[in-house]
Amino acid sequence: MGEVRVSSRCSKGGFSVKDISAITFAVQSFVTLFVIMDPPGATPIFLGLVADKSPKVRRILAVQAAGVSLLVISIFALFGRAILNYLNISMEALQAAGALLLLLVALELLTGNAKKHGDDGDSNIALVPLGTPILAGPGAIVATMIFVQQVDTTAMALGLTAAVVAVHIAIAIALMASTTILNVIKESGVTLVARIAGLLLAAIAVQMLVDAIRVFVAA
Repeated sequence: MGEVRVSSRCSKGGFSVKDISAITFAVQSFVTLFVIMDPPGATPIFLGLVADKSPKVRRILAVQAAGVSLLVISIFALFGRAILNYLNISMEALQAAGALLLLLVALELLTGNAKKHGDDGDSNIALVPLGTPILAGPGAIVATMIFVQQVDTTAMALGLTAAVVAVHIAIAIALMASTTILNVIKESGVTLVARIAGLLLAAIAVQMLVDAIRVFVAA
């Protein structure tokens, strides 16, 4: 269907058609990224990795993980295609690498060796694997790069920026809120959460790897 151009503004809201399109684009971007990054689904993995930390440190790590994810997403939104083209790396290769990293973390959670992630400092956990590739994974990176290509106006660019920031605020809130669960489930529950998180993370990693292999084979 053809596009209907309307130059007048709404009498009450004061928004033009272009403004409404930008708002719709921002909402679509937020919903898509929220579903892909899945903050509720990331909380068991987060709890399994930070179970041995104090509540204060867990809250700090939640904010750091969201911040790292925001930084990675922003970098790929601005320079992602140029970086991958320069290094001659396909998105499928990036996805496979992320899957192998997640599989390694999953095995450590399943075997009870995840604590060694915290031996090198709290920031390491926020960087890898929380910030990336659990949160800022290949799916979120690709989706953001696609949204960037669809931006036609300054309003749409601002809308996409607001959507990305809002998603990461939601991630930080979800992760910080999840830390209260550890006060209820105690030590035995922590072990159970870590094992479940490891199983879920292993399944996610295998699925990512299978999807990457399928694309390689099809090519």
